[in-house]
Amino acid sequence: MKNIVKIAIISVAACLVVAGCSKKEPPKTEPTPEAAPVAEAPAAPAEPAVNADSLAAEQARLEAERLEAERARLEALINQIMSEDVYFDFDRFELTEKAKELLAQVGELLIKEKRFTITIEGHTDARGTEDYNFTLGAKRAMKVKEFLTAYGIEGERMESVSYGKEAPKAQGETEEAYSQNRRANFRVNIKQ
Repeated sequence: MKNIVKIAIISVAACLVVAGCSKKEPPKTEPTPEAAPVAEAPAAPAEPAVNADSLAAEQARLEAERLEAERARLEALINQIMSEDVYFDFDRFELTEKAKELLAQVGELLIKEKRFTITIEGHTDARGTEDYNFTLGAKRAMKVKEFLTAYGIEGERMESVSYGKEAPKAQGETEEAYSQNRRANFRVNIKQ
């Protein structure tokens, strides 16, 4: 029995030693929630940095495009006016109905584009003397100028000149060539 008591004492001692050496676990508690990071207000999108040089370059490019478009428009109008000739009957300076229709179109273009000035050139065919043809060419140019003045074009925007038979449009001594040379045509200038 002595042995049983010894074994019981040793067992109790061993239990106490094991219980004393073991770590105590901390009491279990509910974890406290960590504070969530405060969301910052989203930053406004950054404006792209505008370089003064690139802005000036873009403005210069746009201005160049505008000027080129204006130049092309004016060139088209000038070509339209200069491509039209006013034709006259033999030895006459009166305007035909067809000539009046054409001059009305020229007048409209000149009204729309105030910067245009024109030179009206009077021509004749090769028949007749130099003096006679020079006078006839001048009368043809003046008749065109009178019509355009009556249409509303200021006289200071027009000048007239006669070339007589000196600047033919068509070469030859046929009625077809003569009819193309009995004309008034236009040169257009742009006043600044």
